[in-house]
Amino acid sequence: MSILPKRNELGFYEIRLESIGGLGANLAGKMLAEAGVFGLGLNASNFASYGSEKKGSPVKSFIRFCDQDTEIRIHSPIEQPHLIGVFHEALYKMVDVASGLGPDGILLVNTTRSFDEIKSDLKIEYGTIATVDALGIAVEEKTKVNTAMLGALFRICGFLDPEAMKEVIRKTFEKKYPHLVEPNIRTFERGYQSVEFKTYQMDINSKGMKFTRPMPQLGYQTQEIGGVLTAQGNSILKDLGGSRQGFLPKFVQEECIHCAACDTACPDFCFVWSEGEDKRGRKQMFLQGIDYQYCKGCLKCVEACPTTALSDLRESIGYAEANQVKHSFPYVTGGIS
Repeated sequence: MSILPKRNELGFYEIRLESIGGLGANLAGKMLAEAGVFGLGLNASNFASYGSEKKGSPVKSFIRFCDQDTEIRIHSPIEQPHLIGVFHEALYKMVDVASGLGPDGILLVNTTRSFDEIKSDLKIEYGTIATVDALGIAVEEKTKVNTAMLGALFRICGFLDPEAMKEVIRKTFEKKYPHLVEPNIRTFERGYQSVEFKTYQMDINSKGMKFTRPMPQLGYQTQEIGGVLTAQGNSILKDLGGSRQGFLPKFVQEECIHCAACDTACPDFCFVWSEGEDKRGRKQMFLQGIDYQYCKGCLKCVEACPTTALSDLRESIGYAEANQVKHSFPYVTGGIS
């Protein structure tokens, strides 16, 4: 008798992990599949999908489980998963993370927000929402988000053996990073114990959340005449907020000495300046704030700041928009026009 709780028409239990590069979703998918194979004797496959600039860009990891008598002969992306794991909740700005979720599907989100807020922001109509503060656990244990998410995923996938996953963690880290074995096992256990659930029933008028493939903005039918690109290679219209891995710089203007050390360290010109006069009437550039649209959360500015004007802050939904100081292009940075 199969231990898999559900299977699609091809006999697979399918999981899709939605993340950004740098949070370890690719490794988590590999470890998840390995635990199913060596721990329970299941057949499993895993592969990931990401662009050329992996870190900070959207990443998907796909895992398929099936019984031993079922062969896995397909390697296509998973469009109608039984379980979705969202490693970074800001992804909803760029990716339809709940796409393809069925009425009996489960969506796991790394967040501290309420179930109703997640349902509203991610436009989820039905299914079970699971939440875990994977980032908070990872920060406290000095590990990565992926191990805490694995713990939550194992709690949701009741057919998987947590002890098998602990052995995979030991095998993964003990050779190169032996000092990380126990912290990652603790992170896994805390993720396993901390996950919470809430189920929303499907409305009779619901049209469902079918999977839709994102189409390129320009193609052979939509390309402008002559192949003209109206916007050159720049990020003026791009929101890089989805690249932040949970933290951003907090700016306190009253404590700023306008030394421009932050602007010198910032790789993306996120700081907004304006010209004014000091107490002696001399012209000087004054820092007005941060344009969070272009901030990737590298926190190099925090390290460079000689005062307490900049500090690292765990990001909450809406903070960047409420505290953003926008550039007016062409803009002036670093006190040099």
